[in-house]
Amino acid sequence: MTHPFLDLAPLGADRFAAIEDRVARLLSTGQDVVIMQGEALLPLEGAIRATAGPGTTALNVITGPYGQTFGDWLRDCGATVIDLAVPFHTAVTAEQIREAFAAHPEIDFVSLVHAEAATGNTNPVAEIGEVVRAHGALFYLDAVASIGAEPVLPDAWGVDLCVIGAQKAMGGPAGVSAVSVSERAWARMAANPRAPRRSYLSLLDWKERWIDGGRKALLHAPAQLEMLALEACVERIEAAGLETVMARHASAAAATRAGALALGGGLEPYVHEARDAAPVATTLRVPAGVVASELVARALAADPALPLAAGGGALAKEMIRVNHYGADATPGAVRASLTALGVALSAQGLSVDVESALRAAESAK
Repeated sequence: MTHPFLDLAPLGADRFAAIEDRVARLLSTGQDVVIMQGEALLPLEGAIRATAGPGTTALNVITGPYGQTFGDWLRDCGATVIDLAVPFHTAVTAEQIREAFAAHPEIDFVSLVHAEAATGNTNPVAEIGEVVRAHGALFYLDAVASIGAEPVLPDAWGVDLCVIGAQKAMGGPAGVSAVSVSERAWARMAANPRAPRRSYLSLLDWKERWIDGGRKALLHAPAQLEMLALEACVERIEAAGLETVMARHASAAAATRAGALALGGGLEPYVHEARDAAPVATTLRVPAGVVASELVARALAADPALPLAAGGGALAKEMIRVNHYGADATPGAVRASLTALGVALSAQGLSVDVESALRAAESAK
């Protein structure tokens, strides 16, 4: 008997290229877009290894765990790395970037995460892009979490390498990702003797064997299920309208933040200022004496489908994440999460007001 997930017609080069074109339109970019056959760590690492080397001086902005990872990759490539770390409860500013350039005019590469789902903050990329462009550095951006939840405009912002993944706000698969590449970035790769070649990490392979060849022959067999799922999730965004999808995420974030503040029980937003809070996920700090991972486990025991998680690593003790992205960027998911957190806090003897939380979430803008 046939199976819809198994007995599929081959995915040809024309279909693959058409999906790339749709992703490019989602990013409003005229740059080359390469769809990579793996989770977003593949192009994130591949783009750094392609463009950074012993002659690179990189400003690596750390607003969460991914910024720390990028610094490790840059150092492994032989780059000189200047870390700009800001507290995870805030966002970096364009002025901080400008000050870093003034102190280190040799910087020629900037790595930044747009929205850090792990810590719940988002960075003002449009303003930062102006500063980076004026300095002339190559601009590398992780927009994996932000795409679909807030504007991502690599051309308008001067981003040379913009990596996206479908598994968060886009509501798509985790096993496929994409990167937009500027002409400056391609030139940097071509001049880098350490850029991966004949490698799964290689962007230059895609440039030389796919793009320069007129997108006629794929490098290898495509991840067919993931490509079809990516196409479907882009179709769904197109049908709803990107502005509508982003508004849904912004509304879920505002409702979660307002509801958490009204809930009581000692919960408070981890990201201090609402303007710095990412629309893809709201992070909350638990009160003293409460272990976040245990609170989340208690909430999930009642409903394992809730979009709740404890922070990673050391943050597992103090941080809760409400991951209101993709299919969970809805009033229902927000209400269910707030209710479950209220019940879990109450079970620990803390005073909460679930009804007030739900009213605040309902009226939040």
